[in-house]
Order: sequence, then C-alpha cells, then structure tokens
Amino acid sequence: MTDAKDLRLAALRRFAVAITVLNLLGHTVLGFEQSWAAPLVALGAAYAAEIALEIVAAWQQGRRPRFLAGGFTAGGMVDFLLSAHISGMAVSMLLYSGERLAPIVFAAVVAIGSKHVLRAPAPGAPAGAGSRHFLNPSNFGITVTLLAFSYVGIAQPYMFTEKLNATGAWILPAVLVCAGTFFNARFTRKLPLAAGWVGGFVLQAMVRWWAFGNLPRASLMPLTGVALLLFTFYMVTDPATTPVAPRHQVAFGAAVAGVYGTLLASHVVFTPFFALTVVAMGRGALLWLWAWRRQAAARLAVAAAPEPVPAAQPVAALAPAAQRSLRLVEAAGSPLTGEEPQATRAAGRKRR
Repeated sequence: MTDAKDLRLAALRRFAVAITVLNLLGHTVLGFEQSWAAPLVALGAAYAAEIALEIVAAWQQGRRPRFLAGGFTAGGMVDFLLSAHISGMAVSMLLYSGERLAPIVFAAVVAIGSKHVLRAPAPGAPAGAGSRHFLNPSNFGITVTLLAFSYVGIAQPYMFTEKLNATGAWILPAVLVCAGTFFNARFTRKLPLAAGWVGGFVLQAMVRWWAFGNLPRASLMPLTGVALLLFTFYMVTDPATTPVAPRHQVAFGAAVAGVYGTLLASHVVFTPFFALTVVAMGRGALLWLWAWRRQAAARLAVAAAPEPVPAAQPVAALAPAAQRSLRLVEAAGSPLTGEEPQATRAAGRKRR
C-alpha cells in the first residue's frame, strides 16, 4: 500500500507542474490580463517567506533547516519549495490588482505565513503534541488580500477562455474536470469532498430558489465556469487542510457550500474564498477543542488511578533511628514468624 506521505509529495509535484503550465498558457493563449510581473514577484515573495520562516523554525527547535537536507535536488530544495510555488502561482493567477504588485506580494507572504502561525493539533493528538496548519494557504492569502485592499478583485472567469473559440471554450473545462477527477482519485483521495461541495452547491441553489425566487439555472451556472472548476478540483480539496475520513470530507464540502449560499443570499461577494476560510477556521477551532478534551480526559485518568504501593526499602536506606529499631527487633526475635533471638541461636551453635 502506498504511503500517504508519498502520495502527498507526488500530488504536490504534479500540481506544481500543472499550475505552472496553466499560468504559462493563460498569459500566452487563454487571455490572462495580469502582467507577467505578477507571477514572478509572487514566486519571489513566496520563496523568500518560506525559507525565512523555516530558518526561524529550525533555530527555535534546534534542528537543521529542511531545505538543506538534500541540496538543490528533487528531494531537497525543490520539494521543499513546492508548496510555496503553488501558493505563489495561485494568488497571482486568481487575484487581479491592475498594475499594482504590492497586493500580490502581500497575498503570497500571508499565504506562507499562515502555515507557520495558524496551526492546530493534528487529528487524534492532544494539545501540545504536534501541530499542522489548518487553513488552505492560497485561499487564506486571497481572502485577507480581498479584505485588506478594496481595489483588488478576482480574476474574471472570461479571462480563462477569452482568446479561445467556441470549441476551445468547451475543451478547456472538460480537460480540467477530467484531470481534476483523476488527480483527486489517484493522489489526494478527496473525491468525496468534491462530491459534498458539488451536491451542497446544487442544494443551496434549490433552497435559494424556494426561499428567494432565484432562477435555478442562473444559480447553478457559476459551477460550470473555469474559475469554480479550479476551486472545486484544486482548492477546496487541499489534502493538507481537509478531513481524511470520507464522511467527514462530505460534511466539509457541504459546509462550504452552505456558507457559500448564506453569504450569497446576504449579498457578499467573493463568496467561494470567504466560505472556505470560514469553514476551515471552524474546523481548526474543533481540532483545538477535541485536543483539549483529550488532554483533560488524560489528566482525569491519571488522577483517578490508584497510587502504587511503595516497595520495601533496604536497611541501609532507612533513617538511623529506624535502623537501630530494626536491629533490636532482629536481636529479640520476631513473635510473628516464631524466629529465635539472634543471641539464643548463637549460643546453641557454640554448645554444638
């Protein structure tokens, strides 16, 4: 059986290649309107933040930085920077800030910083026994940037197919669906989560139709766009920040869809990114709560356990007064065991 860590590394490598190719095609063929400087500065900021924070963490923990483990090889620096590469590419592709590059740098640094600062105990571990990040770095960086900079928006869906003809506009979404399905079935094993998100999306559209009179087709149409297809197969299914058990995956995806529908009914924009952040923060709070409960239960179990009976101590370990009393008892004999006094036993041996 393939190890989960190996699958995650394989997924990171393939996703890093895929998102790089998509960015290159977007700037040359599809119709991305961001400048070429956007992905370059995003990558530079993400790489620098990842390396700097790893140096701080290694110094704090008294260990060697992980990027020095294998040198500039596939098993060293390259693998170490895969996550930063994906985050940098994602924020530069999904954010639109016009000619301003500062928001892109800000998003990349926030994305990487969230992995090191916002952490929760690993599932099944008590508080303080190891932690991992619980927020999707790219999504969180995008969310904070949208809240911090009023002039920054999301790359519009038409940018992904602007320069394609009618046939190409159908082929690209089909490729993304097929590749995303294979990717999540083979490597991340997050198809239940994607199904929960899609099923919840359809359900919230029906609820808004029944409650507010929204047209069902108009409510469902965003799910067919390239932007939400990327969100469905490549962002909401992040393997490091989502549940493992299939039923928990379905619940997580459905929760994101539920928050999406609630925010949309409240006329909040950029709803997919905000919805994922809200649900991920709720999951992080639950991880902390469960860890504290396990820790409290462990303390109660220790307190309720019977105290061990102390073992008999040798004479040499006793206090001087206790040693003299014990010697007097041995000299006089023990009424409980019927032993003779030491002086009587010595006299009998002398007569014999």
